[in-house]
Amino acid sequence: MYRLPAALFLSLASSAFAMDQGAPATKGPETARPKQLLLVSFDGAHDNRLWVRSRDLGKRANARFTYFLSCTTLIPRARAQDYKAPGIKAGRSNIGFALNVDEVATRLDNIWKAKTEGHEIASHTCGHFDGKDWTKAEWLKEFETFDRVLANAWKDNGLADREPEGWADFVENGITGFRAPYLSAPESLFEAERAHGFRYDASAVTHDPALPVEKGGLTRFGLPLIEEGPKGRRIIAMDYNLFIRHSAGIDHPSKGDEFAERSYKAFKQAFEQQYNGDRMPLQMGLHFVTMNGSAYWAAMERLVAEVCPRPDVACVTYAEALDLLKDRKETGDTPGAM
Repeated sequence: MYRLPAALFLSLASSAFAMDQGAPATKGPETARPKQLLLVSFDGAHDNRLWVRSRDLGKRANARFTYFLSCTTLIPRARAQDYKAPGIKAGRSNIGFALNVDEVATRLDNIWKAKTEGHEIASHTCGHFDGKDWTKAEWLKEFETFDRVLANAWKDNGLADREPEGWADFVENGITGFRAPYLSAPESLFEAERAHGFRYDASAVTHDPALPVEKGGLTRFGLPLIEEGPKGRRIIAMDYNLFIRHSAGIDHPSKGDEFAERSYKAFKQAFEQQYNGDRMPLQMGLHFVTMNGSAYWAAMERLVAEVCPRPDVACVTYAEALDLLKDRKETGDTPGAM
């Protein structure tokens, strides 16, 4: 069973550095304002029930999501020894492995369907290890393992006859973004991402919703700190951090409605501040785990269903946002552009 490691919150909290914020956007005439971008992403992307749940939400709300996939979810437990992370014994993974081939087959089907529906599949490496001390070469090794596992996933699981046409091209050319486990992003990671050909990284944290920053050909997005709770204390816009704040990491499904309402209010306030203000892209991160009675998924789903159908809102993937923001910069439409 997939569980988030207890050290995740501490690492996420320590990652809350301020990226370059960029100059505030200049408000133009209302008719000239760009769409408000909302980027919802999922780390791990393992639970097949949540694949279906999120894909159904996307269809209902005209929303597209980014799934940061962990590749050990495509390796059955019986073949765990096939995976070895840098500096770690073979067969180890902080998030476990798939139960069996049937589970992998269903997950692969969900991945492909999500891709064809317009969602983005990005990389979260494989075993969810903290790479803060990894070298560039070690990061590259983990990237190569991810690519190999994904490219051979159908064949290695005895499903070669079910591999969809275009899978190889998708793996080779369609995985363009990355988020580090624990948001742990040393300089060696960025060097490796550039060498591997990633377009963007989504491992940073910013004080407010902010434009991504391009450095050396790699664009870096940051999850914002948003105000939450009666005192409006800031917190990373990610479900696990809310889980820690609300219940100290102990599951309390009976309080799910209360926590869902708090989280929705925090998400909605952060959204409206940008929608009615500078229209900086707003990013929200979740995991494929339902904590506190699915409170954080419920809050996200409520917001997405409410705002994504608006004609002046675009709920898009990171890759789409990157293209949209670059287009705005080139056309001189400054609000919310890079």
